[in-house]
Amino acid sequence: MEKIGRDLSEMQRVPLSESHVAAMRVAGTEVRYPAGTVLVRPGETIDSFVYVEEGEIEVMNAFTGERLIPDTLGPSQFMGEISFLAGGSWSMAFRAAQDTRVIEVPRAEMLKLMAQIPEMSDIVITVLAARRRKQLETRNSSLVLIGEEADRDIRRIAEFAARNRLPCASHVLDSAEAHAVASSCSADPGQPMVIFGKDTVITDPTPEKIARLVGMHQELNENEIVDVLIVGGGPAGVAAGVYAGAEGLSAVVVEDIAVGGQAGTSSRIENYMGFPTGISGADLVWRGEVQAMKFGTRFAMPLRVDALDMLEDGTFCATFSSGRRARARAVVIATGVQYRRLPIDRLADFEGDGIYYSATENEARFCRDTEVIVIGGGNSAGQAAMFLSRVANRVRLLVRGDSLAASMSSYLSSRLEADPAITIEYGAQVVAVHGSQRLERVTIRRSGSEETVDTCGMFVMVGAVPNTAWLAELVQLDAKGFVLTGDDAGAASPYATSCPGIFAVGDVRAGSVKRVASSVGEGSVVISRVWDHVNSAH
Repeated sequence: MEKIGRDLSEMQRVPLSESHVAAMRVAGTEVRYPAGTVLVRPGETIDSFVYVEEGEIEVMNAFTGERLIPDTLGPSQFMGEISFLAGGSWSMAFRAAQDTRVIEVPRAEMLKLMAQIPEMSDIVITVLAARRRKQLETRNSSLVLIGEEADRDIRRIAEFAARNRLPCASHVLDSAEAHAVASSCSADPGQPMVIFGKDTVITDPTPEKIARLVGMHQELNENEIVDVLIVGGGPAGVAAGVYAGAEGLSAVVVEDIAVGGQAGTSSRIENYMGFPTGISGADLVWRGEVQAMKFGTRFAMPLRVDALDMLEDGTFCATFSSGRRARARAVVIATGVQYRRLPIDRLADFEGDGIYYSATENEARFCRDTEVIVIGGGNSAGQAAMFLSRVANRVRLLVRGDSLAASMSSYLSSRLEADPAITIEYGAQVVAVHGSQRLERVTIRRSGSEETVDTCGMFVMVGAVPNTAWLAELVQLDAKGFVLTGDDAGAASPYATSCPGIFAVGDVRAGSVKRVASSVGEGSVVISRVWDHVNSAH
């Protein structure tokens, strides 16, 4: 299956050309660092691109001060992380292993060079993506979670990090690894906590706090007016971000959970053109996010839009959950849908503690060698069942109807039926959940009879509820809350809403085809109409 980034060892053999280095010399400054100098620490803003001409730079363990990994950066290599594109923060510490001479190019100037020289951009972005992939695989990071197995808030941070491609390490309470990290900042290794670097212990950790530390939660300037505000970071929103940036529009994508949306929770997509061996939804959309950032599109998360108003001058003002506001000349609604909460007592008690709405590596860790329940009859449920069958002893797929033909792709239903670890149970539904601290059992009803089975994981992937409550009376919605567009809204273009300047794409749009490919297509095409609106308003 396709992965993010190519192999790091391969890419390290592709240096920047002499002309690229010459361009950096003009735009940057030569700096010398004596051996032992710490160049950057975790949490500091990535404000420059560092190219090594002489010497050696090593990655430093932020907690012990020792070298973290055996590989170092030497002449013709460069120091950087993928968050450089977005102006994020360093996740690791770097130190001069010997006397070192570098070229430091301010971030803005380097991004200009990359825009002007595509060959340079290709090399830099591919290497940075491969480094992030390596970090995710090795979990080498200054962001450390302690007690994920015992604390729901820590598990919430783990999920946020996993879905947003933030590398982090996770240690069991009172383990030797927890002691080693906690002792560096005088913390109790027997208490759940999140640590970032040597001196930062995050009390009452939330995704918002973590996002600020790593530079994801970018504050938007209330005095700034962007060309287009894209609300939602799923396939449609990210595609819109790619094309908006490519067309020279100033664009901001805001997302309240993680880039990828519902598609980001899909473990494997095999029918998306160009990926014959399949790709996870998270990897696919992450590639799009990097691509959008390359064109200058900004991402801000976790940030939820609570209200949207149209001002007298025809621009729009979005009010965020943080209380801040942002103005835009146009708005693209790409908030997608979310899985419906089942009307079951105590369901909320176990959300994140056995009841999940996505099936990724993060959730699968808790289901090894057990029996799990997947609820739903669509492609997402089928993909989740296939993915979980690799780790669980048995997967029960519960379908309320009597067939999968109308809601699931044929290739996927055939695989489910052929997998001995998967049982498809038609006319079945969960009516009760049981447990003390975590989910332990569920009661299944079928044909008037009930059965209680032991399980530590129930994956709910049923129902599609649009995220449109924040739109109030600004645009017309259908009876189910989906946004009306085109002829249904009295608008001239297929993705325009009843309010000029507001567009809707992807699953949130009434009548849309609920497929990743169509969402990407809509997000791409809508920007031509956004461009027309923005330029006609000037």
